Order: sequence, then structure tokens, then C-alpha cells
Amino acid sequence: MGYKSRRGRKAGTETRERAPAVEIDTTDLRRCVLTLETALERLRAREPGDIEHDLYRAACVKEFELVLEMSGGLPRRRRRDWFASNRRIDSLTFKDVFRHAARNGLVEVEAVERWFAYRDHRNETAHRYGKRFAEGAVELLPDFIVDARALADAIGESRDG
Repeated sequence: MGYKSRRGRKAGTETRERAPAVEIDTTDLRRCVLTLETALERLRAREPGDIEHDLYRAACVKEFELVLEMSGGLPRRRRRDWFASNRRIDSLTFKDVFRHAARNGLVEVEAVERWFAYRDHRNETAHRYGKRFAEGAVELLPDFIVDARALADAIGESRDG
């Protein structure tokens, strides 16, 4: 007679059951993307050298960084049911999270390459913040906004893990 687990099965005979996908609220991500888009529109309406141009450029950069971080976290939460433990997914790098997201149909492969570029841009210049970094980030924003919205939609719509 073997030891019985709390589920009434013999120890060592349990099979991993796939938990239902957790519903993930993307409201904050969507709000940040809207804030980013608004800041970008207002930036474009100002002349370079104008203090408001600098203000909106700074807002764009900060919101870019915030959306990027949020975007790396949400796929982790969506993909928890694909791994044997939370520890395994928590140990994944940003890029690994997006590789797994593409393998499991959460994002398109082409989008993964762009997410890598967004992350690389942020990482390469994180400690050298300045006008050049800010202008480089602003150039990425039109595609970034589209990709962030698509990610929010995919995470919000994906219920089957």
C-alpha cells in the first residue's frame, strides 16, 4: 500500500493536469499604450527645441520603458500553464518569454524580432539616457504601439493557454 496524496492518488502516480488559463487584465497595458500614443501625437505637434517638445519626448521615452516592461510580464502570466513550475517561467529572460510566446501562437514570429529590437534599444542605452537615446526610442514608437496593442489583444483574447 503506497502513500496517498491529498488528491487520493498514490504518491508518484500523479499526472500534471493543465490548469485553466488565467484571465489576464490588460487594462493597464492598454492605458499605457494610449498614453504613449497621445504623448507621441503631441510631440509631433511641437517644434524641436520647444520645451514642450522636450517634455513630450521625455514622456514618450518613459512610457516606452513602462510598456516594454509590462509587455514582458504579461506573456509570463499567460504561459504559466505551459511549464511544470512557476519557477521555470520566472527564470526566463525577456527574449525567452517572447520565443515561447511565438512557439505557442501568442505573437507572430516577425513581431518577436521587433520586440527583441525594442528591448535591445532600451538595454544598450539605459545608462546613457540622452537626446540620442530619446530620438531613437521615438523612431521605434509607431511599430511599438502597434505591437503592444496586438500583444494586449492576444493576451486578452487567449483563453486556452
